[in-house]
This record gives sequence, C-alpha cells and structure tokens, in this order.
Amino acid sequence: MTEINWKIGIEIELLAPLRKSRLDLAQAISDRYQGSIRSFFHPQSEPSKVPGVPIFHNLTLGYEVLDAQQNSIAKCVDDLTLQADLNRNALPKPGWYRIVSDDERLLRLIKQQADPQLPLAEVMQPIARLFGTLPESGQGGMIRVNDEVGASIAIAAPLPGERERPCELITAPISTHHAERLEELLSLARSLNFTAPLEGATHIHFDATAMQSAHAIANLVNLLWIYGDILKQLMRTNPHCRRLGRWSNSLVEIVSAPGFRNLDWPEAQAKLQSANLTKYCDFNLVNCIQNIPHKNTIEVRILPVYLESQPIVEAASLFAAILECSLESKIIKTREVKVCSIKNTKSLLDILPLSKSQKNDWLDLAKKSLKEKNN
Repeated sequence: MTEINWKIGIEIELLAPLRKSRLDLAQAISDRYQGSIRSFFHPQSEPSKVPGVPIFHNLTLGYEVLDAQQNSIAKCVDDLTLQADLNRNALPKPGWYRIVSDDERLLRLIKQQADPQLPLAEVMQPIARLFGTLPESGQGGMIRVNDEVGASIAIAAPLPGERERPCELITAPISTHHAERLEELLSLARSLNFTAPLEGATHIHFDATAMQSAHAIANLVNLLWIYGDILKQLMRTNPHCRRLGRWSNSLVEIVSAPGFRNLDWPEAQAKLQSANLTKYCDFNLVNCIQNIPHKNTIEVRILPVYLESQPIVEAASLFAAILECSLESKIIKTREVKVCSIKNTKSLLDILPLSKSQKNDWLDLAKKSLKEKNN
C-alpha cells in the first residue's frame, strides 16, 4: 500500500445518476458514519449572457457531512464546469434553487445572512429586510430583491437543467491512512452509481506550510515548469477538462530573479502576487501565496476522475515527492520545458525521493502512455 507523509485534501468531480443528486451521496456518507448533514451555500462564478454584466456569481446548495463529534468528513457541492452530461432543458427539481448576483460582495453577505434550509419562497426574506424592502415574485418562481432605490441586489430562482446531479466530493484534510479513508467515500459513490463526468477532474490539495519559503517555492515552480507536460502525460489528464493551463512566463522570471531565494516569506509572497496568478491552471499556488484563511494549500489540478482510491494515492505520492525534492537545499534552476519522452521522464524520476519500485511503475506507465499516444 502506498503511503504518503503529507496532509492532503482531495476533490473528485462526480455525476449522480438520473433522478439522484449530490444530497443522496451526502446522505449515504452520513449514514455510514452515523453523522449529520449541514446545508450551506456554495459560491461559484460563470460567464453571463446579459449585456454589460460579464460575470454572474452564484450560490448553490451544498452539503457538509459531520461525524458524531461534529468533525467534517466531506462536502458535496456543485461544479459549474460540469455541463456536457446534463439535459439543459430539464425542468427544475422541487426544492433546488440558486441565488445569483453580479456583485460577489453581495453574495458573501447573503451567504452569511440567508438560511440554506429555507425553501425558495422564504430564503430571500432576511436579505430584503437588510435593505428595507420586500422580496418580489417573478416568472417561473423567481424571487428578486432590490434595494430602496430599485437597484438589483440578487435573484433566487429554481435550479434548472439537472444541476442537482453534479457533485464535487471534497474530503476533509487527511493526514494518515489516505487510501482507506478515501476508499470509504468512493465506495459509497460507486454503490449509488455515481460516474465520471465528461469534463471531470480530480484535484489534490497539499498542505503548503512547509513550502512557504522563497527557496522551496522557486524550486517547485521550476520543477513544475520544466516537467509539467510530462506530468500531464503521466496523469493522463482529461482533454475535456476545463480551466487548466500553464503559468505565464512572468512567474518563472520572478522566482529566477537574482536575490529572490534570499527573501523572507512575506517579501517573496509580495513578489509572487505581482504575477497575478489564477487558480484555474495546472498547478494552483494562489491559496499558498495569498494568505487565504484555512486554505494554505498547493493544488494539483491535472488528474482525471478516479472512482477508486489507489490511483489517486499513487499520484499524490508522486507529487509529495516533488514537494519534498523542492525542500532540499540544492537549487533547481529553470530550464527549457521538457517534451514527453522516456528519457525526460526518467530524468524527473531520478531526482525524486521515491522507491525503486515506484520509479519503475511510473516509467512503465510513461512507456504505455507514449505508445498509446503514437498509435
């Protein structure tokens, strides 16, 4: 069994079968652990078709499963990138709705003030009271709240198009027995006939506490820059997955600048923040460098969806080795991006603290992947 000496959190994008929802998986997990379910509003963003409003921000219904001691086990939330498998013309399912606004700050306020256990007809009442107005009913069950001069605050509306079926399964942080704890959750998803969506991915969040030094982050950026394409080939990244991509050259230039490695962490953070990174890339450093509360992580986003735990844990072990390599005292300098080849894959594996059997397994997988690619 592969072991990982790193705290990780895992996000697996799943799809509920017809007439099921992410709530069904949350309920199955709760039953398995004799726990409880806490409803909450999950924030997301999507492009808008309304002229002059480029982005609509959404709150959708999510579910956190708590054990008997009220510790988090997992969350089941929507993911707007999952689209292809859904019938967009399907009528809303009773009880499912979303809250939409063009102002992310207003949605954060609504998230704090609205009760996700209330039905659509009632959920906006406390928001209207905040602005001294009354909710207004509209077509199709829509509920609108305006302020006292008529400016739109937010709209709550039934959730159409089978949007209750996407389920991003988010584990609580796992420090030990990674495969066993993850398999308990995935076995429940399989028993309910949850499947892998066309655009689906698996994301692994690594605790970034040890990585918060200029030297370590520079080594990591250079390693992932040089070997990123090889790692995507090894992981068999889903070609349909959205919101992936390489970093801009500016990040590599920042960590390669003279004196960067001598900076203390706050100074290094300020330099890294000037790269204007986004989370929507192959390797997300935003949480690590932006001081986002309770989410100090480095996120690997290039894995496909796995319905079993072992390949996820094996991939996590590989990336944990990359992090450990970055922590070593040697300086890893930036070089040209390595193309996918057996020779270049071996050059990566040779510098990583992995067992001989692990290196051989990854090399065998590289040979298989390249053979399939060339056929």
